[in-house]
Amino acid sequence: MTVSTLVGTTDRDVVLADKRDQRQAQELANLLPRRGARFTADTGGGDETIPVPVELSQIITQVVQAVALGQTVTVSSMPEELSTTAAAKLLGISRPTLMRMVNAGDIPARKVGSHTRLRTVDVLEEQRARRQRQIAAFDELRALEDD
Repeated sequence: MTVSTLVGTTDRDVVLADKRDQRQAQELANLLPRRGARFTADTGGGDETIPVPVELSQIITQVVQAVALGQTVTVSSMPEELSTTAAAKLLGISRPTLMRMVNAGDIPARKVGSHTRLRTVDVLEEQRARRQRQIAAFDELRALEDD
């Protein structure tokens, strides 16, 4: 019998679920409504539970569904703001390229002394937008190939 494993790294934790975890997640996922599942947390003090906010319940639902499908779940935390080096690494571009984007106003940033800082949410949005542009370009190339 395998056991689920929590692998910790410096910036994230990865849960490697075993077959038992997957089966339990499938059973739970089958009981959950399609939308709006609400969870409660057991405080460990007898019958006392506290409601989990809707937003956190949505995250828990996503984790349950991923485990039910046998996927690996990665949990990481990120600061509210990133350095240009960290943002460039996250976007998969060079720091000079990122600075050109910042200077052109393509991605918002602010100065903290002599340092440039970017909001993590802005960097993640740019990452999503870049991915969408890549997919669109690939689809266009594929369509040209089919002609």
